[in-house]
Amino acid sequence: MKNFTKSLFISAFPVFALIIFIKTIANANFNSSNIGLLISSITVVIFFAMLFIKPVARTSKNLSFYSTFIVIGFALNLFNFEQKTLVISVGLALGWLAYLTWYSSFNSRDTSILQEGKTLPDFVLENENSEKITLKDLKGDFKIFLFYRGNWCPLCMAQIKEVVAQYKELEKRNTTMVLVSSQPHKFTKSLAKKHSVPFKFLVDVKNKVAKQLGILHENGLPAGFQVFGYDSDVVLPTVIITDEDNKIIFADLTDNYRVRPEPETFIKIIDRYKRLN
Repeated sequence: MKNFTKSLFISAFPVFALIIFIKTIANANFNSSNIGLLISSITVVIFFAMLFIKPVARTSKNLSFYSTFIVIGFALNLFNFEQKTLVISVGLALGWLAYLTWYSSFNSRDTSILQEGKTLPDFVLENENSEKITLKDLKGDFKIFLFYRGNWCPLCMAQIKEVVAQYKELEKRNTTMVLVSSQPHKFTKSLAKKHSVPFKFLVDVKNKVAKQLGILHENGLPAGFQVFGYDSDVVLPTVIITDEDNKIIFADLTDNYRVRPEPETFIKIIDRYKRLN
């Protein structure tokens, strides 16, 4: 099953770090090796906890601040001859490296369908009340389609919050903001109620549009989140801007789920297009 290993990893790695931190604290033997484990494990725990406590829409690719502490923690164990502690330290360091370079990245995304200058193909979505909405139903001089993974994703929610803060500027440009996720309707309805802005909060039922546009992320949901009612397959974070004729004038198909464009970028793209046309 594609990406199933990633789904398990992103759920297991923070839990593993938390267990190591708790066990090391309980051990109360604070030699250099254990201090190294404490530094590495608490760094991982704090990073993932902060994503939910104080969500951000984007991070740097390498997370240099956190990575520095991981390296320090690992370095304190380099000359440790206690095999178990050294193995755990290596596991934390390799886990962090895997998160940065393997889990976070979307390698070889297909951009052929969403190239600038092409016309966005027609598709069918549903609003929060399960009413069908086609591309032709969406009016405006410009349309911004923000495909997000779901209410469970803190970076997605932070990105949407940023866009909501710019809705007046988007209105001035007669721009229709379309937020799309394959999550159940009840979650989309909750999100629309929370923000209460004149955006289109739509559902991509069974990821039909994601498959059509080549932006499906199979098993992109962290393992275990299914118990909250989410489907295992999600969408790859994607932003598409079209003109009134549905011609694509901008597409951001990020290759890293933690690196996303800012709302000011959307406004600049629209203003530049208006000047040139």
